Parts: sequence; C-alpha cells; structure tokens
Amino acid sequence: MTRKYQTVLVTGASSGMGKDFALRLLKDGMTVYAAARSVGKMKDLEDAGAIVLAMDITKEGDVVAAVEKIKAGHGGVDVLINNAGYGQYGPMEDTPVDKAQYQFGVNLFGMARLTQLLLPSMRSKKAGLIINIRSVGGKIYTPLGSWYHATKHALEGWSDCLRIELRPLGIDVVIIEPGLIDSGFSGALEANFVAAEDTAYSKMIDALMKAAESGIAASPPSVITDLVVKAINARQPKTRYAAGKMGPSGIFMRWLLPDRWFDRMIMSQFS
Repeated sequence: MTRKYQTVLVTGASSGMGKDFALRLLKDGMTVYAAARSVGKMKDLEDAGAIVLAMDITKEGDVVAAVEKIKAGHGGVDVLINNAGYGQYGPMEDTPVDKAQYQFGVNLFGMARLTQLLLPSMRSKKAGLIINIRSVGGKIYTPLGSWYHATKHALEGWSDCLRIELRPLGIDVVIIEPGLIDSGFSGALEANFVAAEDTAYSKMIDALMKAAESGIAASPPSVITDLVVKAINARQPKTRYAAGKMGPSGIFMRWLLPDRWFDRMIMSQFS
C-alpha cells in the first residue's frame, strides 16, 4: 500500500508521548526525525532508526539548524508533530512575568516558528499534515495553572486559524487533546512550580500537591499515539481528537456546566 505521508518530525521526543510517537512511526516504516534538547535521552530512538536532532524550541539558531538539516536530508517533512511543551504551575500573582513569557516561548512561539520554517516545503508539494499535541487544558482549567492553561487556550485558537489558512493549500491541521497521561506529571509539577515564600495561596498549593502525590490514575501514552497514527493514515482526518483519563469527559463537562458549577466541580478535587 502506498503511504500518503512518509517523513515526519516529532518534537519533544526525548520522553513520554513524543518518544512513544517516534517509536510507533518508526515501526510503521516512516522516516522519523526526532527533536529534543536532550540528545542523550534519544539513543534508543537513534538505535531504532530515527534521525535525532538537538533542538531547544525557544532558540532560533537551534530551530533553523534543525530545519536546514531536514531540508538537506529530505527536502522537508510531510508531517510535523508539534509535541514539545511543559507545564509550569503556581499562583498567577507569584509568577514572574519572565517565567510566564518563557512558558509561552516553549508552548506557543517556538512551535509557531518551527511551523513557519517547515511550511514552504509543504506548500510546494501542496500536501502536508500538522498535528498539534495540545491538552485537555486548552478547554478546561485547574487552580494555580493560569499561565499553563493560557498557553493551551491560545494554541486552540492558533490551530483553528492555521487550519482554515492552510486547507486551501492542501495542508491539514489537527489538534489532539490528551487528558491525564502517565508521563511523570507529579515530578514535573514539583520541578516547575513557582510560588513566593510568603504566598497567600499556601492552602491551595498544599491541596494541589496532595492531589498530585496521591497518584491519580492516568492513561498510557499509547492511547494518544493511536490517535496520531489514526490522523496520519486518515483520508480526511478529524479537526480534533481527544483521549486519556478525564480528557473527553472533562471537555464534555466544561461544555455542559455553567461556569460557576464547573468551578465548584474542579475545586472539589482539591479540597
């Protein structure tokens, strides 16, 4: 069977969902470029046949160099999977603006710059697929996640606009919204948490940390990888896919409930 797409770039490929995407797509016979800051964590991908790229998504030089290497090797990619990102939590009042700006740099602007640089080759072929791995956090919200959720909500709008801009050029844009995925959230939450020493939000912080440490059941990365493969192989992919613990159900409840009711439902999980 002739494959519609052959060459793919996966960002944030050193762990979690990104690594799972890369390994599955290699098994499916695709040419996989795997990009992340930590090349040492992608040795298994390289051994499996991936072309690994050292790339900090917030550094213009890294992004340009990665794209030039891809262009030299294959002229571009057929599929771009924008997966790089991270979750920074903490009270909005306590979070320095430079940290908030960095979160937007990773979760929005760096990804947008990479997309800009890869679009010309897709346009020249009048074909391509951009898969933006966002989060159920782009539709719902949680306490102490104002800056994180702001990036995810922004990415929803950015992706929707990009889809209607690129569709006439033969390029599809798909949003995938994971729920709770088993990718070390609790450890990442603690590592990326910001709060003042004399914060007024200590009770809320304690409740959030207690909830994270309780080990809320999460889905394996493979449930999202299945959606990535489905979108790549679809004759006409859906504009959105959602999966994972509390993913589709969270989106449904946000649609169903008035704001204040949804607020109470969310806060009941941190009491």
